[in-house]
Amino acid sequence: MSLVLKQKAPDFKLFTTEKKEVSLSDNAGKNVVLLFFPLAFTGTCTAELCNIRDNYAVYNQLNAVVYGISVDSLFSLGKFKAEQNLNFDLLSDFNKVVSTAYGSLYETFGFGMIGVSKRSAFVIDKAGVLQYAEVLEVASELPNFAAIQACLAELK
Repeated sequence: MSLVLKQKAPDFKLFTTEKKEVSLSDNAGKNVVLLFFPLAFTGTCTAELCNIRDNYAVYNQLNAVVYGISVDSLFSLGKFKAEQNLNFDLLSDFNKVVSTAYGSLYETFGFGMIGVSKRSAFVIDKAGVLQYAEVLEVASELPNFAAIQACLAELK
């Protein structure tokens, strides 16, 4: 499925590492950044999420909630979050429903793995409308954090 900018973003329900169910619609009135990432405990994923951790004040100032999403179980994501001292929620898309809805799923990944989230970034505005989308085909690349922040600044 291909998403279209300026259209309503697909709603979802996923669990945090604290076993709390959250949905996109829970965040009405706030900007939301969704960061899909392939696998916890890998180098690029760690660098990406630690970048967000270290700059989370910027996202707070831009009235944005950030979620990291992968197909890892909420238990492995919990360990990863604790190890990296991440200060935002990680969501488990173990069944691959949300990754599919956002066009962010590799059919095949390294080591013969099937159905791993593509590294992707989405900004959804306070009304639930998709304002920014970046889906990376190469897992070792990072999202454009400056472009994400610029989009959020325009929405503020």
